[in-house]
Amino acid sequence: MKFDDLYVVATTSQLPERMTLDEAEKAGLCSARALWRTDIAAVCVAETEPAPVMAAEAARAAVRRAGCRPDEIDLLLYASTSYQGHDMWPAASYVQRVGVGNRCPAIDVSQMSNGGMAAMELAAGYLLADAGRSHVLVTTGDRFCLPGFDRWRSDPGTICGDGAAAAVLSRRPGFARIRSLVTVSDSELERMARGDDPFGAAPFSVRPTIDLEANRRAMVADVGLDAVLERIDAGQRETFDRALSEADTKLADIEFFVVPSLGLGRLKAHFLDPFGIDPDRTSWSLGREIGHLGAGDQIALFGLLADSGVLRPGQRCLLAGVGQGFSWSAAVVEMLHTPTDLAG
Repeated sequence: MKFDDLYVVATTSQLPERMTLDEAEKAGLCSARALWRTDIAAVCVAETEPAPVMAAEAARAAVRRAGCRPDEIDLLLYASTSYQGHDMWPAASYVQRVGVGNRCPAIDVSQMSNGGMAAMELAAGYLLADAGRSHVLVTTGDRFCLPGFDRWRSDPGTICGDGAAAAVLSRRPGFARIRSLVTVSDSELERMARGDDPFGAAPFSVRPTIDLEANRRAMVADVGLDAVLERIDAGQRETFDRALSEADTKLADIEFFVVPSLGLGRLKAHFLDPFGIDPDRTSWSLGREIGHLGAGDQIALFGLLADSGVLRPGQRCLLAGVGQGFSWSAAVVEMLHTPTDLAG
């Protein structure tokens, strides 16, 4: 979608203490030698904080920073990838009750690592559908822990970090303007996360610990690696091309890229090399100190970079997301001014 009056008013993140790879190896959690290709230096690790609790904290801070009253939030979207702590339970309702305390619709978004970006596009459509709506709160929260998920081994090539993020989007002016936001999907790749495993009767009843690499191998063995990579690259390129076109922008005009913290090998294969992007013009230097935040990479990293002054007024940046399913999203965002706290 192309936009004329869609803005980011505020962003916040809740990130627990970081654990370096050296510390993890000394604790017997991983082998640094097996993970060196990721170039990840550290990841955020929540010892006890559940994902929805961190998300509620981020939501509360974002609403306060945006200077909004709770009744000015017209929709809350909560994106996550990991287990949220309870079965058959809408985590979005908890984030709303604890973090906002209003009665607008609160909806969970399950689009895996592209969840935050997908929620942003849903937020945009909701705002533009009714001129009487003013703000949407997009939140994310993930905690990756055993027994269900081994952050060091469940997804080789990526090391997951814990944390939450929130962004307030509005038709009222903010510190950044969203010029376009596009999502593309290719369900032929959904098997990449499913493999050949049978459908289970309950969570983790088939595999006690998630093994994404085993699932990928099953599909690759069936259709071939080249066919899989071609579809992934085609989806990524279509998303970039459409987002740039709808923003009346060329790739050369993008001064900074916010990319998912998937590990340097995957970043090079799917983002940096195909599009000729210099790593120094990306969020990688920050992402490698935090880890992959599941659904929250783009909102958290964009906010941290804007707050720190790395993203400067007048710059155009591209936020890129990808998630199992498969789906890809890209947003062209123009920085208007340095973020400020609007709360009185």
